[in-house]
Amino acid sequence: MRSAYHRGMSTPTREAVETALATVRDPEIRRPITELGMVKSIEIEAGGLVRVGVWLTIAACPMRTRLTNDVTEAVQAVAGVESVQVELDVMSDEQREALRESLRGPQADIPFSRPDSLTRVYAVASGKGGVGKSSVTVNLAAALAADGLAVGVLDADIHGFSVPRMLGVEQPPTRVEDMILPPVAHDVKVISIGMFVPGKQPVVWRGPMLHRALEQFLSDVYWGDLDVLLLDLPPGTGDVAISVAQLLPGAELLVVTTPQQAAAEVAERAGAIATQTKQRIAGVVENMSWLELPDGSRMELFGAGGGTTVAESLSEVVGSEVPLLGQVPIDVALREGGDTGTPIVLSSPESAAAVALRGIAGTLAARSRGLAGRRLDVTPVGN
Repeated sequence: MRSAYHRGMSTPTREAVETALATVRDPEIRRPITELGMVKSIEIEAGGLVRVGVWLTIAACPMRTRLTNDVTEAVQAVAGVESVQVELDVMSDEQREALRESLRGPQADIPFSRPDSLTRVYAVASGKGGVGKSSVTVNLAAALAADGLAVGVLDADIHGFSVPRMLGVEQPPTRVEDMILPPVAHDVKVISIGMFVPGKQPVVWRGPMLHRALEQFLSDVYWGDLDVLLLDLPPGTGDVAISVAQLLPGAELLVVTTPQQAAAEVAERAGAIATQTKQRIAGVVENMSWLELPDGSRMELFGAGGGTTVAESLSEVVGSEVPLLGQVPIDVALREGGDTGTPIVLSSPESAAAVALRGIAGTLAARSRGLAGRRLDVTPVGN
C-alpha cells in the first residue's frame, strides 16, 4: 500500500522504469536483464500501474518466480509507481541463439585456457579418497564467494560426485540451445555430472568419455567472468587429472592430505604429477589435523606432520617452495554442513575449522596471477 505522498506524485517515466530494470540480474546468467534482451515491453498506465513483459530463456525456467519477484521489487521502488504486473513470455529459438552468441560468441571454446584469461583455476587433488577433498573444495568456494569474488566449482569427480549435495544445489541446470547455465548456490556457480544422472544411477565411463564430459563442462557451460574456478578432482592420478592438464594447462594443483604418513605418501604422488604435466602447485592443505577436546587440548587422531611432509617433499620435486597453506581441525559441523548443503564457513564462521578454511581461501584470493603466457599491449619504440 503506497502512502498519500506517493499517490500524489506524478506518473513514473519510462526512463525511470528502465533504470530500475537495469538493476535486476538474471539469477543464472548474473547479468542485468536489460543487457540480455529479456525486457519484452514496458507499459505505464494512469494511476501508477506498470506492466513489464519479460522474456524467459525457456518455458520451464526454474528461476521464473525469483525473476518475477525481483522485477516487481525493483519497479515498485520507482517514484510514482502504485502497482506492478509482470507478464512472462518465452524466447523464440532465434532469440535464444542470439543470446547464446552474445554470451559466448559464434563458437564455443574453453575460456579458461585462453592466454589472456584472468581466472585463477585450482585443481583440488588428493592421492586417496576419504581425506575430505570435496569438503575443502566447497568450503573454499563458499568462503571466496562470501568475500565478493565470482566463483565456480566444477565437480570433476565423475564417478564419485558429491559437490551438489555439499553445496545444497536443488535446481537443475538450464539449457539455452547448446549452452548450459549452471545452478547457483551460496553465490557459487556449480556443475556436476550428478545433475544429469537420474537417482542413484552409477556413471560407468572410461577415459575418452570422462575427457569429453570434462571438456563439455568447460566449454558448453556459461561460467561468465569468474575470479576463481575450483575443480574437485577424483582421487589419484588417472584420466581426469591428465585431461585437466591438457584442457587447462594453466590450472594449479591444490593437494589435500591428512596428517597420517600413509596418506601423505600417496598425496605426494598426486602432487608429483605436476612435474609431468608442467603444472604449478599452489600449496598443500592438511585436513583432519586434530580434534579439539573440551579442556582445550588436542587429540591427533591421525598422527601429525603429514601436511608438512608433503609440502617439503613436493618442494624438492618441483624445485620451488610449495607452502603448507593451512591445517583444518576435525569438526562435526564440517561434516554436518556437507550433509545439509551449508558449508561450515557460512554456518559456523567462528569455528576453528571455518577460521582455518577462510584463512586458506584468503591466501588463495590474495595471490596475483603471473604474466606467463599473457599478451602485453606494448609497442617497441624505434630509435
